[in-house]
Amino acid sequence: MTTDRTFLVDEVSWAEAGPVLRAIRFEVFVNEQAVPEALEWDGLDPQCRHVLARDASGVPIGTGRLLPDGHIGRMAVLESWRRTGVGNAILAKLIGLAQARGDRVLILNAQSYVTAFYRRAGFEVTSAEFMEAGIPHVEMRRVLHTP
Repeated sequence: MTTDRTFLVDEVSWAEAGPVLRAIRFEVFVNEQAVPEALEWDGLDPQCRHVLARDASGVPIGTGRLLPDGHIGRMAVLESWRRTGVGNAILAKLIGLAQARGDRVLILNAQSYVTAFYRRAGFEVTSAEFMEAGIPHVEMRRVLHTP
Protein backbone atom coordinates (compact mmCIF):
# COMPACT_ATOMS: atom_id res chain seq x y z
CA MET A 1 0.00 0.00 0.00
CA THR A 2 1.37 3.44 -0.91
CA THR A 3 0.61 6.57 1.03
CA ASP A 4 0.01 9.84 -0.81
CA ARG A 5 2.62 12.31 0.44
CA THR A 6 1.41 15.22 -1.70
CA PHE A 7 1.03 18.50 0.15
CA LEU A 8 0.65 22.24 -0.41
CA VAL A 9 1.96 25.20 1.60
CA ASP A 10 0.06 28.48 1.50
CA GLU A 11 0.09 31.75 3.40
CA VAL A 12 -2.92 32.04 5.70
CA SER A 13 -4.20 34.72 8.04
CA TRP A 14 -4.16 34.23 11.79
CA ALA A 15 -7.70 35.61 11.97
CA GLU A 16 -9.03 32.84 9.72
CA ALA A 17 -6.66 29.93 10.37
CA GLY A 18 -5.65 30.58 13.98
CA PRO A 19 -7.49 27.58 15.47
CA VAL A 20 -5.86 25.18 12.98
CA LEU A 21 -2.40 26.69 13.47
CA ARG A 22 -2.83 26.54 17.24
CA ALA A 23 -3.84 22.85 17.05
CA ILE A 24 -0.68 21.89 15.15
CA ARG A 25 1.57 23.87 17.46
CA PHE A 26 -0.19 22.50 20.55
CA GLU A 27 0.37 18.93 19.34
CA VAL A 28 4.05 19.43 18.47
CA PHE A 29 5.27 21.83 21.13
CA VAL A 30 3.01 21.32 24.14
CA ASN A 31 2.11 17.62 23.81
CA GLU A 32 5.27 16.18 22.22
CA GLN A 33 7.99 18.49 23.51
CA ALA A 34 6.42 19.49 26.84
CA VAL A 35 6.75 23.22 26.21
CA PRO A 36 4.65 25.00 28.83
CA GLU A 37 1.49 26.21 27.12
CA ALA A 38 1.94 29.72 28.56
CA LEU A 39 5.26 30.01 26.67
CA GLU A 40 3.77 28.86 23.37
CA TRP A 41 1.18 31.63 23.18
CA ASP A 42 3.28 34.80 23.23
CA GLY A 43 0.64 37.17 21.86
CA LEU A 44 2.61 37.89 18.68
CA ASP A 45 0.62 35.73 16.27
CA PRO A 46 -1.79 38.46 15.05
CA GLN A 47 1.23 40.52 13.88
CA CYS A 48 2.90 37.64 12.04
CA ARG A 49 2.61 36.15 8.59
CA HIS A 50 1.71 32.46 8.80
CA VAL A 51 1.98 29.53 6.45
CA LEU A 52 0.02 26.30 6.62
CA ALA A 53 0.90 22.97 5.02
CA ARG A 54 -2.00 20.69 4.11
CA ASP A 55 -2.04 17.18 2.71
CA ALA A 56 -3.76 16.30 -0.58
CA SER A 57 -7.10 16.02 1.25
CA GLY A 58 -6.70 19.44 2.85
CA VAL A 59 -5.82 18.13 6.31
CA PRO A 60 -3.43 20.51 8.15
CA ILE A 61 0.02 18.97 8.70
CA GLY A 62 2.45 21.81 9.47
CA THR A 63 2.94 25.51 10.07
CA GLY A 64 5.45 28.30 10.60
CA ARG A 65 5.43 32.06 11.10
CA LEU A 66 7.39 35.14 10.09
CA LEU A 67 7.52 38.02 12.54
CA PRO A 68 7.62 41.65 11.42
CA ASP A 69 11.28 41.90 12.53
CA GLY A 70 12.48 39.04 10.32
CA HIS A 71 12.39 36.25 12.88
CA ILE A 72 11.11 32.87 11.72
CA GLY A 73 9.52 30.74 14.38
CA ARG A 74 6.98 28.24 15.53
CA MET A 75 7.83 25.84 12.72
CA ALA A 76 5.97 22.64 13.46
CA VAL A 77 5.26 19.54 11.38
CA LEU A 78 3.08 16.70 12.63
CA GLU A 79 5.14 13.61 13.41
CA SER A 80 3.71 11.44 10.63
CA TRP A 81 4.80 14.04 8.04
CA ARG A 82 8.37 14.64 9.21
CA ARG A 83 11.20 13.82 6.80
CA THR A 84 8.87 14.17 3.79
CA GLY A 85 9.88 17.67 2.67
CA VAL A 86 7.11 19.53 4.51
CA GLY A 87 9.53 21.39 6.77
CA ASN A 88 11.67 22.40 3.78
CA ALA A 89 8.60 23.68 1.94
CA ILE A 90 7.38 25.66 4.97
CA LEU A 91 10.81 27.22 5.43
CA ALA A 92 11.13 28.04 1.72
CA LYS A 93 7.71 29.73 1.77
CA LEU A 94 8.65 31.82 4.81
CA ILE A 95 11.97 32.82 3.20
CA GLY A 96 10.10 33.80 0.04
CA LEU A 97 7.67 35.95 2.03
CA ALA A 98 10.58 37.69 3.75
CA GLN A 99 12.39 38.30 0.47
CA ALA A 100 9.25 39.71 -1.15
CA ARG A 101 8.79 42.00 1.85
CA GLY A 102 12.36 43.26 1.47
CA ASP A 103 13.85 41.75 4.61
CA ARG A 104 17.66 41.74 4.62
CA VAL A 105 18.33 39.22 7.40
CA LEU A 106 16.35 36.30 8.79
CA ILE A 107 16.85 35.12 12.36
CA LEU A 108 15.57 32.05 14.14
CA ASN A 109 16.14 30.15 17.35
CA ALA A 110 16.66 26.56 16.26
CA GLN A 111 16.44 23.58 18.51
CA SER A 112 20.05 22.40 18.58
CA TYR A 113 19.32 18.95 17.17
CA VAL A 114 17.92 20.42 13.91
CA THR A 115 20.67 22.91 13.05
CA ALA A 116 21.70 20.82 10.02
CA PHE A 117 18.17 21.28 8.60
CA TYR A 118 18.53 25.07 8.76
CA ARG A 119 22.14 25.02 7.54
CA ARG A 120 20.96 23.33 4.35
CA ALA A 121 18.70 26.36 3.84
CA GLY A 122 21.60 28.81 4.20
CA PHE A 123 21.36 29.66 7.90
CA GLU A 124 24.48 29.92 10.08
CA VAL A 125 24.77 29.47 13.84
CA THR A 126 25.39 32.87 15.48
CA SER A 127 25.26 32.08 19.20
CA ALA A 128 26.34 29.66 21.86
CA GLU A 129 23.79 27.08 22.88
CA PHE A 130 21.11 28.32 25.29
CA MET A 131 17.99 26.90 26.89
CA GLU A 132 14.55 27.99 25.72
CA ALA A 133 11.42 26.33 27.12
CA GLY A 134 13.69 23.67 28.61
CA ILE A 135 15.11 22.72 25.18
CA PRO A 136 18.67 23.48 23.93
CA HIS A 137 18.65 26.08 21.13
CA VAL A 138 21.04 28.19 19.09
CA GLU A 139 20.40 31.41 17.22
CA MET A 140 20.83 31.14 13.46
CA ARG A 141 20.85 33.84 10.77
CA ARG A 142 20.66 34.05 7.01
CA VAL A 143 21.44 37.12 4.94
CA LEU A 144 18.95 37.60 2.13
CA HIS A 145 20.13 38.90 -1.20
CA THR A 146 17.82 41.26 -3.00
CA PRO A 147 17.13 40.50 -6.66
